[in-house]
Amino acid sequence: MTGTDEGMPLLGDRFPKMEVQTTHGKMFLPGDFAGRWFVLFSHPGDFTPVCTTEFYAFAKKKAEFDKLNAALIGLSIDQVQSHIKWVEWINENLDVEIPFPVIADGVGAMATKLGMIHPGKGSNTVRSVFIVDDKGIVRLMIYYPQEIGRSVDEVLRALRALQISDKNGVAMPENWPNNELIKDRVILKPAADEKTAWERKEKGEGYDWWFKHKKL
Repeated sequence: MTGTDEGMPLLGDRFPKMEVQTTHGKMFLPGDFAGRWFVLFSHPGDFTPVCTTEFYAFAKKKAEFDKLNAALIGLSIDQVQSHIKWVEWINENLDVEIPFPVIADGVGAMATKLGMIHPGKGSNTVRSVFIVDDKGIVRLMIYYPQEIGRSVDEVLRALRALQISDKNGVAMPENWPNNELIKDRVILKPAADEKTAWERKEKGEGYDWWFKHKKL
């Protein structure tokens, strides 16, 4: 792996350019996914039970990511041979194929650059999720401790919410589309000036001028 940009990327930054070795051969990030979103998720290690349940879930949900024009990419600091054997084991024993590439970050350079190594949680990668949009911009980052498995449904929900927010210029409430307060409605972005704020007091649905929502 070779990176060209300095420092750990933050939300809104361009994903650093990297050449990586994967179970599908060499790849270039984010260039190989130009025009597509991608979800990069790290796991602490191959042949571990929590990670196996996550890979099983990501594989079963791949078609839903495909519908959102989003690729899946796994990563750990294991060697590529270990990844290949583990993917083979999952296929043979759990009857599901792992259709996405898994990055072999053997020396941990990529994991370090992306903040996946947390010394307080050991020397392996924690469970990180990066959602990167079709322009190569980091849009979401989540970190889980090694002992807690992720919800693939939540990753999908966040991806859908990001795309709908972009398309419609709106904000998304907690647990959208199943928010307890406003259901599947979306939130208008804040008024940028007093004139707009006063106009909103008389228009639309909501609780106040700063909290207006609508149906898509």
